[in-house]
Amino acid sequence: MYAIVEIAGKQFRVEKDQKIKVPLLSVESGKKVSFDRVLFYADDAGKTQIGSPVVSGLKVEATVLEHGKDKKIIVFKKKRRKGYQKKNGHRQPFSLIQIEGIAQAKAKPAKKETAAKAAKAEEKPKAAPKSAKAKTEEAPKAAKKTAAAKTKAADKTKKDAKPKAAKPAAKAKTAAKPKAEKKDSAEEKEA
Repeated sequence: MYAIVEIAGKQFRVEKDQKIKVPLLSVESGKKVSFDRVLFYADDAGKTQIGSPVVSGLKVEATVLEHGKDKKIIVFKKKRRKGYQKKNGHRQPFSLIQIEGIAQAKAKPAKKETAAKAAKAEEKPKAAPKSAKAKTEEAPKAAKKTAAAKTKAADKTKKDAKPKAAKPAAKAKTAAKPKAEKKDSAEEKEA
């Protein structure tokens, strides 16, 4: 009997009493943990269950034995004829777990609660629908609000644009006056 289970985003083939290294789990050593994402299950008789995407009603129970770091992996990068070399090491953290068994998952009471809530919702009388007149009155109000907001935004952009355009024109006028005065004074000297 074995199962393929998804643990921390990776798939593992597990059997009872098997020890496997999985990506680091945030559970203390010695604590029990269960995984409910069983993707495939095969029993001793040869029956198989394939999940779509998971097999419902099954879970894998395990005990965390220890946490540690794997062997160092050397990452070496080099670009020839460029004088570039970089050497890094990395040790991946892991959790060592022992599979206790593959068991039937208990029925969740949350589904019963949601069914009860749905029944209560059906019993409650729904609020009277708004009349067509009330709906048409609300639509123009909302349109007026959005139109007012758009005009305010347009006014802000116009105000921002006008001073920028006005400043260079003012400079041009002040620059033009002294030249005209110089011409006048030159004409007076000639006369």
